[in-house]
Amino acid sequence: MRTEGIAEQRLFSGVRAPSTLGSFLRSFTHGHVKQLHAVARRFLYQLARHTPLLPGADQAAYVDIDDTIRRTHSYAKQGAGYGYGKVKGLNALLGVVSTPLSAPVIFATRLRKGPSNSARGAAAFVAETIRAARACGAGGLLVLRADSAFYGADVINACRALGARFSITMRMNASVKATIARIDEDAWTPIKYPQAVWDEEGQSWISDAEIAEILYTAFTSKPKKQQVTARLIVRRVKRLSAGTVSAGQGTLFDAWRYHAAFTDSPLAVRDAERDHRRHAVVEQVIADVKNSGFAHAPSGHFQANAAWLVLQPQILRL
Repeated sequence: MRTEGIAEQRLFSGVRAPSTLGSFLRSFTHGHVKQLHAVARRFLYQLARHTPLLPGADQAAYVDIDDTIRRTHSYAKQGAGYGYGKVKGLNALLGVVSTPLSAPVIFATRLRKGPSNSARGAAAFVAETIRAARACGAGGLLVLRADSAFYGADVINACRALGARFSITMRMNASVKATIARIDEDAWTPIKYPQAVWDEEGQSWISDAEIAEILYTAFTSKPKKQQVTARLIVRRVKRLSAGTVSAGQGTLFDAWRYHAAFTDSPLAVRDAERDHRRHAVVEQVIADVKNSGFAHAPSGHFQANAAWLVLQPQILRL
């Protein structure tokens, strides 16, 4: 008998089926997934030390957060449920960091149950992503960008506690509308976009708009220490049809559609408004993740899918 055969007999007794990644991930608990997150962060730090991962981050960098629903088609998926958009699936939260000179890089991920509110746990997630960005060389201006689902005192105060700025889309509630109504007509500045911008409300491409800014105090129903006063940067676009006016809006909103962002960015109003619109970069990152390894949640086990999501940024970097 060959020597190799003797060695094999000593190491392996009986017939074994080859192990699969799926069976390995199904053995993961929540604690194992947290450990995997820690390993992924350390890998990212080492990668930033040896490669130009975020060129220009010592001057300016941006943290973009957003969530998405990964549709599932099985009744056996743990945690699956109907989220926003009435789509049944699991909720994936992503934290992406970029600079004006670099491509966006996924710095943090989190898998949540399908019905989870977008802002659930967002403050801690934002803090984790900001700390990771700082550890990877983002020592200059650091701005968090997010849509209105993440507008909240806890998210904004988490940014400020870590020395980061914020730029978050605002919903057109009564307080915001009243503030916009106080903007002097002479304060509006015409702008022209070199490339047309898609207007969701009007469902059309626009090239011309007007912008203005005014101070706004948010979270006035909360204690003074949680209230935030910052800039409300407003973009307005002429309505194409009077029939698109929302019910209950006054004459101020008959001729214009308004889009507002709440920010403490130190940039001039034109630059701050342009930078806020670049939050759309996170949509392409989400599309890349959902069209690659996370094209489906491969397991019926929630923690296995959570671990699989953590692995996706590492797969995209290879």
